Amino acid sequence: MRKIWVVSGLGIGLCLSFLGLLVVGTYTAAANLAGGGGSAGGLAKGAVPAAYQGLVQKWGNLCPALSPALLAAQLYQESGWNPEARSHAAAQGIAQFIPGTWATHGIDGDRDGDRDVWDPKDAIPSAASYDCELARYVKNVPGDRTANMLASYNAGAYRVIKAGGVPQIRETQNYVKIITTLSKSFEAPVSRVPASRQAAGAIYYAQKKLGTPYLWGGTGTAGQGGRFDCSGLTQAAYKSVGIELPRVANDQYNAGSHPRRNELLPGDLVFFSDDLSDSRAIRHVGLYVGGGYMINAPYTGSVIRFDKIDTPDYFGATRVTEDGAKALPSADSA
Repeated sequence: MRKIWVVSGLGIGLCLSFLGLLVVGTYTAAANLAGGGGSAGGLAKGAVPAAYQGLVQKWGNLCPALSPALLAAQLYQESGWNPEARSHAAAQGIAQFIPGTWATHGIDGDRDGDRDVWDPKDAIPSAASYDCELARYVKNVPGDRTANMLASYNAGAYRVIKAGGVPQIRETQNYVKIITTLSKSFEAPVSRVPASRQAAGAIYYAQKKLGTPYLWGGTGTAGQGGRFDCSGLTQAAYKSVGIELPRVANDQYNAGSHPRRNELLPGDLVFFSDDLSDSRAIRHVGLYVGGGYMINAPYTGSVIRFDKIDTPDYFGATRVTEDGAKALPSADSA
């Protein structure tokens, strides 16, 4: 039985070349597991919305225990960059201060004469200032100073001092891991990002969907005829190898570190946007297979197919990790 591999109009020779590319890409993904570790520099391009990037860059360097990427991870975890966010616990604004904490620790970050929890120009500096205040409280506690600062944010400085480090509280230990892991998705790597161990399996899943008609909102359920939209396909591909990605493309962007264009490996997620300065504006995602091509669920009326990634709206890429995906805020916590 013949399978439709690519959009109508491509010749058999080109189809076979794509198949070869896919096979090579899949094995390349599997073979790249020995890649070296990466270290991080400044903020990744577009990871922080342009409206807040300057604030995060400036205030994220307020003390040695903090960094712009770590501050960005906290803000994203707390509010998803929403300056009007409210929680059931009465937390307010982009940094999700509760009124009592704001009254004590809120600062006039933009020096306009008021302290407004709803104004990111006050709330972001206040979050950094509060972090650094906690870091000073626990500066003599053994262990990693950043981990102790984050543990203090979650459990209180007294518990960290009493425990001599991150206390044996599951919620606190999870918080420290989540924020430090999530911070990697806001860092600009300065060396090679480690290869994904699940990339080959994700490609294998996606290749079996080539030729399937696109469905807006599709997640591949039987009721949808096994059809997908772009983020539904990438979500299902990684779910097949045990990684639970969020439903929408702009949240999937934060599931790992961001390799540069010339460092892409098969299995990376590639993203597209009309605003290249803001990851929250991402509107499309595909699964990279090598050679400048991705497996793509493009739009209504098309089928899942190979497409080039080098277009003017190319935003960047993410190398998905299991820990990175687990660190992302869930729908329940938003």
